[in-house]
Amino acid sequence: MKKLLSLVLVGLLILTGCQSSSKSNDDQKTITYGKAAGPYTVLFEDAIIPILKKEGYKFKCVEFSDLLQNDTALNDGDIDVNVEQHTAYMKNFNKEQDGDLVALTAIPTVPAGIFSNTHKSLDELQKGAKIAVPNDAANTSRAYVLLQKAGWIELNKKANLSTVTQDDIVKNPYNLQFTEMDSTIIPRSLDEFDYAVITGSIVYSAGIDASSALLQEDVLDHLLLQVVVKKENKNKKWAKAIVKAYHSKEFKEYLDKNNKGLWYVPEYK
Repeated sequence: MKKLLSLVLVGLLILTGCQSSSKSNDDQKTITYGKAAGPYTVLFEDAIIPILKKEGYKFKCVEFSDLLQNDTALNDGDIDVNVEQHTAYMKNFNKEQDGDLVALTAIPTVPAGIFSNTHKSLDELQKGAKIAVPNDAANTSRAYVLLQKAGWIELNKKANLSTVTQDDIVKNPYNLQFTEMDSTIIPRSLDEFDYAVITGSIVYSAGIDASSALLQEDVLDHLLLQVVVKKENKNKKWAKAIVKAYHSKEFKEYLDKNNKGLWYVPEYK
């Protein structure tokens, strides 16, 4: 009987401990975020964190050299949130890495653009021109969509714009020569190409003047940057507080004052 009572007490203690831990996680006041070398975490630090600190939140930063490491840590529960990816990248991560990440809200995004060190306009395009595009799946597709916007190629009308590849090009009247390469290398390789498609975060980290883009993309929904967390955390109070901060009047006022044409700002309902 004593052994039975002991087991019951232990079970109650374990149950109580689990309930306490769950409540603590929901009410947690320290948020650990993953940082990458791009403009989105900088915006988070400069504008969102000050808003949340007023509500009593504290923050820890973990730096990563690339987004894959950042997402892996997020998926493993080593960090709570990151703000460095669009849904196309996130879905690809979930598929390739058996991830469980979800997007909470769209955030201001720097559009991808066509840049050149050797040409001053799109009109200088010559047949056989060499074009550099990012080689990761999500950004490769946006590059070809942008090149279609420029009128340089035509994509299969039945293709999904979020997943198009070179194989979906049905017309290439200028016989353009595409080189798919690591997006971080493109800025320092510009002299080797006639034109290049460079994504927003790389434009920022490479110190390129965004206004020098010869053409910017129309930011499609799946390319809007997102607040991303592990699925089990999407309804936590701290996660909702982050979303609320991005939708706040204070953040809008910050953007009105500080956005010099770098950011495309989504409309919040």
